[in-house]
Amino acid sequence: MTISRRALIGTAAAATALPLAARAQSPTIRIGVLTDLSGPYQDIAGVVSGHATRQAVEEFASKGFNVEVLVADHQNKSDVGVAVSRQWIDRDGVDVIIDLANSAVSLAVSGVCKEKNKVCIATGAATSDLTGKACNPNTIHWVYDTYMLARSTGGAMAKAGGDTWFFITADYAFGHALTRDVSGFVTAAGGKVLGDVRTPFPGTTDFSSFLLQAQASKAKVVGLSNAGADTINSIKQAREFGITQKLGGLLVFLSDVHSLGLDVCQGLVLSESFYWDLNDRTRAFSERLKPKAPTKRPTMVQAGNYASILHYLKVANAMGAAEAKKDGAATVARMKATPTEDDCFGAGSIRADGRKIHPCYLFEVKKPAESKGPWDYYKLLATTPAEEAFRPLKDGGCAMVNA
Repeated sequence: MTISRRALIGTAAAATALPLAARAQSPTIRIGVLTDLSGPYQDIAGVVSGHATRQAVEEFASKGFNVEVLVADHQNKSDVGVAVSRQWIDRDGVDVIIDLANSAVSLAVSGVCKEKNKVCIATGAATSDLTGKACNPNTIHWVYDTYMLARSTGGAMAKAGGDTWFFITADYAFGHALTRDVSGFVTAAGGKVLGDVRTPFPGTTDFSSFLLQAQASKAKVVGLSNAGADTINSIKQAREFGITQKLGGLLVFLSDVHSLGLDVCQGLVLSESFYWDLNDRTRAFSERLKPKAPTKRPTMVQAGNYASILHYLKVANAMGAAEAKKDGAATVARMKATPTEDDCFGAGSIRADGRKIHPCYLFEVKKPAESKGPWDYYKLLATTPAEEAFRPLKDGGCAMVNA
């Protein structure tokens, strides 16, 4: 297909320009940040995902090879994501594709990377199928997934008395997987799912009819199996319609809370694997990134880009850049064998199915009076240890496990 100019916006500008002599002297690792630059996920990933990736490159510094970063917009369309990925790999020599802030796009691009033997690191995708039935030896799933969110947020709400649910589900891979995974925890806790309505994605801005169906169900919890602008619009419109049922924001980001404000979000319970103000190390990373995005604080997706690329570059350096470029599956295998360590997620590991393991945090959004200023939004309720936060390895159905 023809790739539109908007799909490749920023690609040329984002590539690090290097003198021809330097290119001839040493290998060049090329990283493609394939993200949402203009749609509902542009705040949770987008431009700042590119900045966070470059931050990792800068901190890694020169280790005898060059690094270039390219950025493109997948427009939340799988065919666009596939076309950009193939062009990057075949024409531009891209070695690793990251971000993929859309589950359907991530599943499609993961397949391309397997076919071309390149590295795929999904930091912005949620579907747990990436490390389940769709797992492959070239893909790592870094930040969060639908199982983690379902276990932490859905499980906590079910235990707190939310035993009847109605879901408003984004009608694509992410929404379907999140509703499926949360429903499992609700029913396991003795609760019931009273209904589910699917909303067209992308393109839905008016959620009124879906919210009224949820209200009519009389479910105690309205589960929002959506993200980004869709979650923001759902919460805003629920307030406007006076819906009194508990809203289960199943994938809520710091940028969403910032957009809605504490007056609207106060008391909302949510799960993340990174928060900029969690500890000294997360604060230090956020300060280092601040010159690149002075009016924002990083989301967990953007932090995931930094952490995953830092790990990738460490492994590429240990292997030798030429070897890392030659065999994506071998590079991923080496990444799995190497413990992870960074300021965003601390110490961690990558399992055989490609699942990156780290703790998950259950937060409550502060009341306006509790906040000390912009971006001071969360208070920690509970921590799920790394070994418990994600789906057990044996339960995922990944063909690479015990193969």
